[in-house]
Amino acid sequence: MLKYFLSIGLLSVCFLSFSQENDSIFRKTISIPRIAEAPKIDGVLDDAAWQDAPIAQNFVERNPTNGSPIPDSLATEVKIIYDDLGVYFGAYMKDPEPHKIATELTERDDIGADDFFFILLNGYNDRQQSMQFIVTAAGVQYDAKMTNGNEDNSWDAVWYSEVKINDDGWVVEAFIPYFILRFPKKSVQEWGLNMEREVFRTRTRYSWNHVDNQKGAFSLYDGEIHGIENIKTPTRLSFQPYISAYANNYDGKTDFSFNGGLDLKYGISDAFTLDMVLIPDFGQARFDNNVLNLSAFEVQFAEQRAFFNEGTELFSKGDMFYSRRVGGAPSRSANANEGEEVLFQPNTVDLINATKVSGRTENGLGIGFFNAVTDEAFANIRNTETGETRAEIVEPYTNYNVTVLDQRFGDNSSVSFVNTNVNRVGNFRDANATGLYVSHTNKANTWNYGASTEGSWVFEEDETTFGTEIQAAATKISGEHRVEGRIDLRSLDYNINDLGFSTNTNYVRYIGYYGYRYLQPRGNLNNMFLNFNLFHFRRLDPDLFSNFTFNFNSSFTTKEFFSYGGGVEVTPFGQNDIYEPRINGRHVKFPGYQDQWIWMNTDFRKKLAFEGFIDWYKYFEQGRSSVFLSLNPRYRFSNKFNLNYGLFYNPSYKEQGFVDMDGNDIIFGQRDRITVENSIGGNYIFNNKISLNLIFRHYYSGALYTKLYSLEQNGELTEEPERENIYDVSFNTWNLDLKFAWWFAPGSQITILYRNALDSYLQESGQSINENLDYLFSHPQLNSFSIRLSYFLDYNRIRNAFSHNTNLNRSKPDKMTAGS
Repeated sequence: MLKYFLSIGLLSVCFLSFSQENDSIFRKTISIPRIAEAPKIDGVLDDAAWQDAPIAQNFVERNPTNGSPIPDSLATEVKIIYDDLGVYFGAYMKDPEPHKIATELTERDDIGADDFFFILLNGYNDRQQSMQFIVTAAGVQYDAKMTNGNEDNSWDAVWYSEVKINDDGWVVEAFIPYFILRFPKKSVQEWGLNMEREVFRTRTRYSWNHVDNQKGAFSLYDGEIHGIENIKTPTRLSFQPYISAYANNYDGKTDFSFNGGLDLKYGISDAFTLDMVLIPDFGQARFDNNVLNLSAFEVQFAEQRAFFNEGTELFSKGDMFYSRRVGGAPSRSANANEGEEVLFQPNTVDLINATKVSGRTENGLGIGFFNAVTDEAFANIRNTETGETRAEIVEPYTNYNVTVLDQRFGDNSSVSFVNTNVNRVGNFRDANATGLYVSHTNKANTWNYGASTEGSWVFEEDETTFGTEIQAAATKISGEHRVEGRIDLRSLDYNINDLGFSTNTNYVRYIGYYGYRYLQPRGNLNNMFLNFNLFHFRRLDPDLFSNFTFNFNSSFTTKEFFSYGGGVEVTPFGQNDIYEPRINGRHVKFPGYQDQWIWMNTDFRKKLAFEGFIDWYKYFEQGRSSVFLSLNPRYRFSNKFNLNYGLFYNPSYKEQGFVDMDGNDIIFGQRDRITVENSIGGNYIFNNKISLNLIFRHYYSGALYTKLYSLEQNGELTEEPERENIYDVSFNTWNLDLKFAWWFAPGSQITILYRNALDSYLQESGQSINENLDYLFSHPQLNSFSIRLSYFLDYNRIRNAFSHNTNLNRSKPDKMTAGS
């Protein structure tokens, strides 16, 4: 195992030895003044505070023609000032055709068909961690954290903005309070700053400090903001109490429930923040997109709970934390004895509380700590003879915690340590996983070298199971020509699934990549990407060839912003699948395949836009194939109203897969499978604070088995025509969410949600559409109505409300128009 790691490590060192040349990046600077009286945030730059403010100007085109100066007709000037409470931006963006400024209304944290203005602030000026604030021409706010160019838009902050469209352009006025920023305790501050504007009708973007698209992350190209002096770090303490009410009707029974709780944020220091949820309420989280899963692995679902989504940039290091484990399925299933039946097996566990502490020091050390406690969960079991019932614990009180240390150095390099722990009370399974990650980018920002190692420990009764993973890679990250060499290996017993998510184990993978791209428009193309990949997969222990794959994929965007592409993938030597048999040490031989696909996206500046792709797998076996078809048209009726439709269609013929165990025999089946998914989404946005949102999804998948096989030790399948077919299956799920949301005050929201949901599972397949729908609607439906009110309370504002200090009172809410 060690030889694989050393080989790529030596390769990295060789590249590193001649790739250390320094490459300085030009950084604009602007020095801003302190003001005595704050401007009114109304989109009109006529306050006295703006009169002598310095101006950031001479923006440079970022896309599509990187490096060109902004034309005079779109001249952009930004005034910046500050006071004791925060920083103010006044942006004037010239436009010769103001009636064409794109102003589609969207929900908060969504950018539609809009012109927008973008602010990127880095309080530690390390060109790695920034906070971004976007205001669209429709007045909608979008905020996110950016780390080395990677965006986390789950972060939500309370700041203020207003826009005005004039006869010669448009204006953004914004106030960003210190309490949502992170910066060191220094008498003199120097922050990283960049700003951008986008002109949507031409899909052209301009930045204040030039961003070179040939290499490096966007955050490397900050300018600097000087002049902020002698400001006091505010007390960063806020509360978000909530109350909620639910009415759920299912199978003729209606239940009512009322909840109340509190989310708390506290700035422990200038760098670290405590987030805590007390008495959590996740009843309005979206439904999962459930599917008929016939694979060897569980389905990974997206996190829908806001607390677990927000501020996760540190906890995502190494992909060892899968937050859906917290409050997910119990670790055990009910154990019914002879003569007993399980009446109820819980699917989830209640969360008691959860806490996050995260931040980064002035020296670049990021520290994150997550802790959560879940409640006991019980299954109900009934004796079929006596009728007596008993409760069996399937999950005890459980503590989950994650610790992350991430030390940054240079402009774009880091060393990270991640540890996850799950501790269950009593004689239940416990787990620990630890990872170490090194990522080094040379000074020229042309090559990146990465290596990592992870270990997992699972403790059950008196037995400890240990597994490991090792990865190493060298990647050229600049210029038109890109290359990468990578090796990954994972032992059989590697298992992080108590708090993480992993699937394949017991493999070694060799990966090679070459890519070519246009970095400037040429001819009729704005950009082009050509990618070539080679993958060689082997079982690690005992050694066995698994797969060899060649993959080519491409992407093109024309100057009319029509995007298209396609590719081909070939496995010429067939495949030894070591996972589908569901037993370690066994494998099944599958034929090779040729996969080809094409996709296209029309111009999203138009009211009618369209996305679509078709993907065709043709196996090197008579009659075996699979097609994936997706169509997604969308129409923007107005700047307030839009609809989108999605169709996914997947017929698969002579598909082979695991179906059952019969003693020591592994039973496979040949099946024809049809999957169809229809979805509709729509938004009616009343203004930048009030919205109505619809999400509908119907999913159907059915598998009809035509042959059954026994799996031989050599991986071959032997047909068993006498075996009874009891494996046909059909699965339906139907979900409808209709949500009304009103941001009635900064950070405060009322949401009203109606839901309708039902599903069906049938050990048959091949029904007509009408028969399938009739069966689905014969099942009980869930109808749910809920209302939730949350209110944002800032400690500083509460304190100032009782203060007689007129200098502080000048920025009370009546002086501002709050953004949504």
